Amino acid sequence: MIMLRLRLGTFAVCCWLSLFSVCIEAQEKQNASPKLSFAEYLQTIKQEALEKGFSVELVDRAFKDVEYYQRAVKADKNQPERKITLDTYLKTRVPDWKVAQAVKLYRQHQPLLQQVADAYGVQPRFIVALWGNESNFGKIMGKFPVLSALTTLAYDGRREAFFKKQLFAALRILEQGHVDPAAFLGSWAGAMGQSQFMPSSFLTYAVDFDGDGKKDIWSNPADVFASIANYLKQEGWNGEQTWGRQVRLPEQFNTELSGLDKSKMQPVSAWQQLGVRKYDGTDLPSVDLRASLIMPDGLAGRIYLVYGNFHTLMRWNRSTYFGTAVSYLADRIKKGS
Repeated sequence: MIMLRLRLGTFAVCCWLSLFSVCIEAQEKQNASPKLSFAEYLQTIKQEALEKGFSVELVDRAFKDVEYYQRAVKADKNQPERKITLDTYLKTRVPDWKVAQAVKLYRQHQPLLQQVADAYGVQPRFIVALWGNESNFGKIMGKFPVLSALTTLAYDGRREAFFKKQLFAALRILEQGHVDPAAFLGSWAGAMGQSQFMPSSFLTYAVDFDGDGKKDIWSNPADVFASIANYLKQEGWNGEQTWGRQVRLPEQFNTELSGLDKSKMQPVSAWQQLGVRKYDGTDLPSVDLRASLIMPDGLAGRIYLVYGNFHTLMRWNRSTYFGTAVSYLADRIKKGS
């Protein structure tokens, strides 16, 4: 009898807890604010823009044709996760045809690139390499209306704070008159122009190099090149140095020494003492530089010693694959093929 009562008591408690949980859940749903429609959300964005000091005329003009882009949400949630190797990545990002085009454009724009290099202390080949990797030399900039893409992604809610920040930065770009609303296009995520700057990066780094009153990273090569160079300069680029080199490791090398953590940087001479050598097996250069050892694909893949400029590239895009592709293309431009 005692055991039966205990069992009945436990069963009753479980039922009561389950019922209590259901009631609480129902109450929370009843109290929760229903999700706004996109049109309602757009009105809250416009009101917030006005509170930030944007004019009624600008807000009405900017948001007049803003619409919901499901493709932007789909792209944000379904970014590719397919595992590839650095060798595969380099073949797709820096094929021979792109190298040939980079060399041709480097020579074509040499006078302008040199002016930019003199102004910012950034070697022209790295400017062209970033240009090529970001937008295929201005051919692929995205066709999404920037304000629609950013409003859509803010409304989606997954990264609302980030995309709202970009949205208001985009409004500031329009307010300053750098681009016409009809030409204000970019990627699904709001990256813009031939340099693929996010709006906040545009406000920080974009340059009106030719002095025409507009920072035009969509169609003006002078502004495109100078904006790329200005970004690198502000983030610590050293025009007297290169990016790094491919190396070979001795057997049973301590791989815990590798990585981009700056605490793991050592003088090149220290890496030499540890048995690290150029890829052709010869000694490392005798230079007064600190370097990091990176292994994007582990011991089985390409291994590099990289200098401070590579760390600057990581601020542009925190991907060792991307940084290596830019650096590899820059080296091919220097070689001329």
